[in-house]
Amino acid sequence: MEEGSMKQLLAIGEALIDFAPEETGKELKDVSAFKPKVGGAPANVCGAYVKLGGEAAMITQLGDDPFGDKIVEEFQNCGIRCDYVRRTNKANTSLAFVALKEDGNREFSFYRKPGADMLMEAKDVDAAWFQDADALHFCSVSLGEFPMKEAHRKAIDCARRAGCMISFDPNIRLPLWENPEALRNVIWEFAPMAHVLKISDEELEFITGKADIKEALPRLFAGNTRLVIYTKGADGAECYTERTSAYADGQKVKAVDTTGAGDGFIGAFLFCMAKDGVEVDQLASLSREQLEKYLAFANKFCAKSITKYGAIASYPTLTEM
Repeated sequence: MEEGSMKQLLAIGEALIDFAPEETGKELKDVSAFKPKVGGAPANVCGAYVKLGGEAAMITQLGDDPFGDKIVEEFQNCGIRCDYVRRTNKANTSLAFVALKEDGNREFSFYRKPGADMLMEAKDVDAAWFQDADALHFCSVSLGEFPMKEAHRKAIDCARRAGCMISFDPNIRLPLWENPEALRNVIWEFAPMAHVLKISDEELEFITGKADIKEALPRLFAGNTRLVIYTKGADGAECYTERTSAYADGQKVKAVDTTGAGDGFIGAFLFCMAKDGVEVDQLASLSREQLEKYLAFANKFCAKSITKYGAIASYPTLTEM
């Protein structure tokens, strides 16, 4: 990937504190001590992007509390711009308690009823933010029936009008939803708005009703979607446009903590496309070779990250890659 001028990545949604367990192999109810880490899927994507040398800014709202201070401080330290981070005294910063099982997978309990991020409104989003942006990334955690959903809708509209690439990772967290059908419905409401759709093997059947990605593709290529990324953990990742497909092997490593792994993957993939100057109208014509290169890089980034604890803190720099 050649050096070039890169616009910034914007991400909208939750920034929160992940309380990571200081012991692994236990259920959440049995963990005796936790350590606070800055997280939230959209924030993690920004973290991966800036670790690799790009510019990124987070669109969110935090509580006017010490945990909000901690998030802002970590964003500033790692290089995530905070220009569009709002603060409020109407709710506290969201929290998530996490347990790590023996295989590195996680159990969650969320404290956001409501969280400050959920109360961000459409009027808080400014179209001018998107004029110097390359892409907008979002997930499903903040698409419940609260004001932040409409803030997403406005951000997506502003990004589309500014010519930004729009990326969506459903990043399913069922404990946050009253019923699975509500989550499935909102995913299908917003997925067609995205040019790039990332979906994991653990999410595919829940979202599409199909266990085979190739059977699911006709439905996934809806609306504006031009590129589908299908991740399979250690089994690698696949990419599909309506013209071609690509695959890259996963890298076998001993997983210490998978927190933020999928976020790191899509952050690295978006970084690769931005470095190559890929624009929205070029997505459908990306070659197999280009896609294989991006997948291999993102797989390597992801593999390196899960050998360390945490999300943003575990992401490698471009030099470390």
